[in-house]
Amino acid sequence: MKIRFIYIALVLITFSQFFAKAKAQQIDTDSLLFAALEMAKEDKEKTKAISMARLGANLAPNYLDFHLLLGRLYKETGGIDSARYYLHYVIDANPDYKDAFSHLLRLEYDERNAYSGLKVSEQAIEKYPEEVSFYTFKHGFIQLKRDEREEFDFLKKAISLFPEQSSFRQRLNLLELRLENDRIGTNYSLTVFDRDGVGPWHLTGLQYIRERRWGSLIGRVNYANRLSSGSTIDSGFQYELESYFFTGRRSYSYVGLAYSPSTVFPEQRYGYSFFQNLDKGWEWEIGGRYTSVVPPEGRRDFRSLIFGLGKYVGSWWINLRSFVQNEDNQYYPAFTLTTRYYLNTRFDYFTLITGYGTSPDERQTLGQFENRVALDSWRGGVGYFRLIGKKFVTGTQLMYNYQEYHPGRTQQELEFSILLQYKF
Repeated sequence: MKIRFIYIALVLITFSQFFAKAKAQQIDTDSLLFAALEMAKEDKEKTKAISMARLGANLAPNYLDFHLLLGRLYKETGGIDSARYYLHYVIDANPDYKDAFSHLLRLEYDERNAYSGLKVSEQAIEKYPEEVSFYTFKHGFIQLKRDEREEFDFLKKAISLFPEQSSFRQRLNLLELRLENDRIGTNYSLTVFDRDGVGPWHLTGLQYIRERRWGSLIGRVNYANRLSSGSTIDSGFQYELESYFFTGRRSYSYVGLAYSPSTVFPEQRYGYSFFQNLDKGWEWEIGGRYTSVVPPEGRRDFRSLIFGLGKYVGSWWINLRSFVQNEDNQYYPAFTLTTRYYLNTRFDYFTLITGYGTSPDERQTLGQFENRVALDSWRGGVGYFRLIGKKFVTGTQLMYNYQEYHPGRTQQELEFSILLQYKF
């Protein structure tokens, strides 16, 4: 009995020592990981940190934090193949390590490995379907393939999941400009005044729009009829030709010219603008306009310099354009702030417009540009545009303008516009 008691005591002591040793090893492993993480913060100590992490991985092969650290450190020190091995090891062993996906996706993107990156991003999205950064990586890999059709289809799905993602909306709108389609349409605007015997003004337009991968070509014919006290005082046609063409993956230009033999429009109008999309939803514009009018008192020429800055904020697009206009030694400013809230495609949105001054890009009042450019003008309006049945582009807009028509004298103007286009 005594011998049996001694035997049991020895067994208990042995097991106690074993568990104490295992516990000490666990504590040492945690301490080793902490020390390696601290060492990794210093660039000159990364080699030592790698050695410590490798030791930890050997001591505790199931302790995946060491493998994750090794993947990160090898990536930072240029050991791409080793980094890829350790990050894949972590993902294969336990896909709950979200950071492993993030590091591996960044590695594949930096190495421009589109197909490997797409495979990893799809794994990450399947595991974390609500993580927007993984969709952003996938978008980047699709862009590396330069397949704009695939990119467009992906963005349409992604924007429905993450409508607040500004970069998705910005790129989707730009890609829609590259899709091949043709549109014919008409627009009409009616302007009424609060002064007796003035107006109404009618403006009707017909347009054909041809969009291709290189850009677009737009032809317009406009007809204006201005009345006073029930009788026409001026009317005529204007002919316009415009084009938007891509100059890079994230930039495009606008050129336009117009001619009219009637005094109800400027005789000549020429324009150019350059647009550049930036990161995080930003974009800017710089351009110029030349407008030549021939009133009874003689020809007048105006030059305009344009600066614009825009920003996508989720489904919102906010754009501020400033015009500095010159005739001889006189300079006249104008500003337009446009806000849109996109509902689906680039044809579906609400818009809010406010502004000061008269610019050469306002078709409705362009016939009186030379009379208004030096006078005060405050305006605001709302609009709604919608694509119906994938074929019909519709729109309606209401604008209010508080216009100085003579120094010290003002009038109120209300302008109602409608638009209808057919896509084919």
